[in-house]
Amino acid sequence: MGSNLTELAKNLRKKSTDTENYLWLFLKNRQIEGIKFRRQEPLGRFILDFVSYDRKIVIEVDGGQHNLDKDKDRARDRWLKSQGYEVIRFWDHDVLENKDVVLEVIREKLLTPHPDPLPQGERKSSKK
Repeated sequence: MGSNLTELAKNLRKKSTDTENYLWLFLKNRQIEGIKFRRQEPLGRFILDFVSYDRKIVIEVDGGQHNLDKDKDRARDRWLKSQGYEVIRFWDHDVLENKDVVLEVIREKLLTPHPDPLPQGERKSSKK
């Protein structure tokens, strides 16, 4: 499944939505706080719109189809959280109409220490 997912991710990069392409203009080349983002990146069995592996932050841009897939999105978000990632979701409309607010939310999230950077069970024990 891994190589199929990688191929699908490559195709999605070539066929990104207008909104994803627009947001990518501001995320690429470490433009926000020097943080590297990748787009249409496979992780587990999912393809993420944008991810910072360093900060363990996922950014998803949702169109109208996500109104129909709320349960799928919640399950995906739960899995990502179990892997130590924080998910930020924006509606297409917000990215296009309120870009500055969206970028500020992302920036603030990047500057805020991650509340739980390690997945459950991977905490270092203070006992020796």
